[in-house]
Amino acid sequence: MTTAEQSPAHAPLRQARERFLTGRPLPDGVPDDVVAAWRRARFFGVRPDLDGPVRESAQPADSPLLEAARPALTRIAPALDAGRTALVLTDERLRVLWSTGSAPGDDTCADLSEREVGHNSAALALRTRRRAEVHGPEHFLDVWQDVSAVSVPLFSPETGQVLGTLTVARALWAGCRPHPGAALAEAAAAAVEAELRARARTAERALLDAYERAARGRERAVVALDGRNRLISEAAAGLASPQVLEALERGARTWGRDTGESYDVQLPEDAGCTAEITPVRHGGRVLGLVAVLAARPVEPEPSTPGLGGALVGGSVAWRHAVARATELFRTPGPVLVAGERGTGKTALALGLLDGTDPLVVDAAESPELGLKEVPPAGNRGRVGDRPLLLRHAERLSQQDVAALNSLLDQRPDARLVATHTPGTSPGPCLQRLLDTLAARSVTLPALRERPEDIRELLPVLTPGPAPGSPPLTWTLDALRALEQHPWPGNVTELAHLVRALAGRRRVFGPVRRGELPDPVREGPAGRTLSPMELAERSAILEALRRHGGNKARAAAALGIGRATLYRKLREYQGRDAPNGPRP
Repeated sequence: MTTAEQSPAHAPLRQARERFLTGRPLPDGVPDDVVAAWRRARFFGVRPDLDGPVRESAQPADSPLLEAARPALTRIAPALDAGRTALVLTDERLRVLWSTGSAPGDDTCADLSEREVGHNSAALALRTRRRAEVHGPEHFLDVWQDVSAVSVPLFSPETGQVLGTLTVARALWAGCRPHPGAALAEAAAAAVEAELRARARTAERALLDAYERAARGRERAVVALDGRNRLISEAAAGLASPQVLEALERGARTWGRDTGESYDVQLPEDAGCTAEITPVRHGGRVLGLVAVLAARPVEPEPSTPGLGGALVGGSVAWRHAVARATELFRTPGPVLVAGERGTGKTALALGLLDGTDPLVVDAAESPELGLKEVPPAGNRGRVGDRPLLLRHAERLSQQDVAALNSLLDQRPDARLVATHTPGTSPGPCLQRLLDTLAARSVTLPALRERPEDIRELLPVLTPGPAPGSPPLTWTLDALRALEQHPWPGNVTELAHLVRALAGRRRVFGPVRRGELPDPVREGPAGRTLSPMELAERSAILEALRRHGGNKARAAAALGIGRATLYRKLREYQGRDAPNGPRP
């Protein structure tokens, strides 16, 4: 007679399992989570009479978790009842990294995932991120019917992610929970996590030392990273794009087993910098890298005169739009520049056409432009050969739109730059013109989509100071207010504000926030959170409460990155959210 047969407490569940395996209806009272686990095992094709995993699981060649856990587990192992208790360590994929002792039915399975062996405590602990117990007939495999097991997840001290599990297995326990090995499993997990924290601090110290040696002050552009931490000097922040940092991260992650002294990272073609790579070693392995960046010499591109002034800006969205417009203009054919009012469409168009003696017409100034009189072709010197700048295409009369459509039908390579502000639905004739120009169009981003460009725009938009007067400068508080304002009038609205301030100021020193107009000074009005945002905010606050304010663990529990959690906390700060305290 087996231990399971001797345990009346487990008899109903054992009978329910037998009915499940034979396809008969289940009795009432079977826990839903257990039935769901059995069904998953059947879906994965696990055989209940299996006495081990279907296939051997590939063991990780280099496991930092095993390296950190082995000393602690070796100290604990002598305390086990080796003939009746087993202690098992797995990684985050439930591959067995280390085990000692033995338990009934323990054949040292190499993989404890549900896809291989069905329901078990290690898989349950990994999924729920907390201690989990599985007893006898709750298991799917026949070989584990006499086994009680308790598993505890192991968390990364830096990210809060689950690194693996620790399991204590012994003969079937018929008493009340918790499992008698729960205290041992918790103590072993605490010892392993303490070792992980100690090693992380040592590794971080090694990375910081390498960074400080390479930086030699604030002037050098240095990046140090190890896949979890980033140290970036002020000079490097201006050189390293997100794509460059991602390339360096990939290099750091793939060097764990390298032993050579020469390292290289393939940076993006448009990186704009070069990197001198040095590996950071600790404990006999490479844990990260230090990169000294240098600006890559840039070959001067054929310039388009006039692309200065109000067209400054270093944001990705703005640089992409200007580059796209410049590329289109260098090839024959019309160009459509679209965007909200005040985004700089005309300034960009004039910059593109600078030096070409364009014919400028504005549909907003005259309802009838007489474009039908513009000859579609001609010899050198005729007006038809001059580039045409058409402002406010949305204001064109139907007659002028028809003339333009005819012009483009006859001369698809016509030198035409048109600006268009989307608004009311266009008529069929104008829609045909917009469809013709759509393939060679560029949309300028609104100023609210590139607030980082405001600090570059201010010196350009500010009128020159009077003789003997200092130039207009701004306090950080005033700059933040400008960057937070939505600017419905875009760059044009910003230019009017700057000129008005410069004209009426009678004091010296930087412009303070209090001098700005009320809508800019007070910032955008808060709004009431939607039901979805309220629910999300409540979930974030509950996760923070459950994890004692640890943002890394809270983010991991919610399935989001730490950066996303911080961003959402900033977004909810100050919002109208009556259902609880502020984050």
